[in-house]
Amino acid sequence: MKKKLFGTDGIRGIANIHPMTTEMAMQVGRAAAYVFKHANRRSRIVIGKDTRLSGYMIENALAAGICSMGVDVLLVGPLPTPGIAFITASMRADAGVVISASHNPYQDNGIKFFARDGFKLPDEIELEIEDLIFSERIDSLRPTADEVGKAFRVDDAVGRYVVFLKNTFPRHLDLSGMKIVLDCAHGAAYKVAPSVLIELGADVIAHGVNPNGANINDHCGSMYPNVIAEAVKQNGADIGIALDGDADRCIFVDEYGHEVDGDHIMAICAAHLIKNNRLPERTVVATVMSNMGLDLALRALGGKVVKTSVGDRYVVEEMRRHGYMLGGEQSGHMIFLDHNTTGDGVITALQVLAIMRQTGQPLSSLAKTMTSLPQVLVNVRVRERRKISEFPDIKKTIDSVTERLGESGRVLIRYSGTEPLLRIMLEGQDEHVITAWANEIADAVRLQLGENV
Repeated sequence: MKKKLFGTDGIRGIANIHPMTTEMAMQVGRAAAYVFKHANRRSRIVIGKDTRLSGYMIENALAAGICSMGVDVLLVGPLPTPGIAFITASMRADAGVVISASHNPYQDNGIKFFARDGFKLPDEIELEIEDLIFSERIDSLRPTADEVGKAFRVDDAVGRYVVFLKNTFPRHLDLSGMKIVLDCAHGAAYKVAPSVLIELGADVIAHGVNPNGANINDHCGSMYPNVIAEAVKQNGADIGIALDGDADRCIFVDEYGHEVDGDHIMAICAAHLIKNNRLPERTVVATVMSNMGLDLALRALGGKVVKTSVGDRYVVEEMRRHGYMLGGEQSGHMIFLDHNTTGDGVITALQVLAIMRQTGQPLSSLAKTMTSLPQVLVNVRVRERRKISEFPDIKKTIDSVTERLGESGRVLIRYSGTEPLLRIMLEGQDEHVITAWANEIADAVRLQLGENV
């Protein structure tokens, strides 16, 4: 079945326009409460959010829907997405809800769920929630009197999460003498992340810690690493750390202001874990978008990379299926399953800082563990999503480029999970050559599938 609401990472859209309306949020809350309600005891669902203005109305609508089904609500306020996963599992709640559109601008918002164990929902549960809404099967289910749910505020959620994060950092180490530029994107980690680093002894130069409801991700955070790059150089800092709006991803810059992306971080962490014989199967799980340089780096270390579809939840599913511990995405989503159930930007930062402390090496030296191959991405706006195999001219062009690349590169064609775009990604030895070949494929796609055709 094709989903009507849920995309690759929950429900997302412009706030107050379908599907991100209060009416739909209430229905989603009712359906989720029905799915997660325990038959033999009072059930509870955690609700957290980032700092968007629209979070207030969606939070209240979700809470109303959940309570209307006889399930209690635990409100934690602004907290990173991985913090909601932690609180949900820690408090033994029946589910957790995050109101956030991650790295999107403030006018967007989203809803995503965690199950009781802190992991994201599988497709079949999301489909069940959708079916309950669109079939109207839950409309007649309305508890009354003392069967209606209550809402409680969890006042110490930030403190609980800070303690949890600090416990992922080696107890025999601290960050004294280390100068860190930190950009919280005016988002959900604006309190948590500075507190953790300061309490561990770091000298923190904080950016993006004054949310006003409209400035989340606004030319700051992980989408704009140039901001911390300049700040690192100006302040002579040891490292720059940029989180996104819900703090489930993290991008770094080294002491010279050079960006270090998720692929390099996976290589750094894998190298350290392999050296200490702590990486199960010597395997890292990444997505098909990760650079071939990661494969080459792991191979040189005696390890390997397993690839999944794009989306951190698919990475996590593969990790759980085979007992792997380390995985992530080039965008900075990093999963350390020995610490948390989902991508966590602050945990990622702490692991990298710990490696710097243990090895005595700056980030610029550690980043040399991997060398990226040139990578080009071209997006083509399409009028509809059709199988490429239905268009012989497009397929012929792709096959031709693939043959020319040989084993020195690769072609990856996929549709965006959230927009009417076909993404054309090429990797190879020569950036100018692969750019020309990517545009060659893009031109063939525009002729057959382009929006204006």
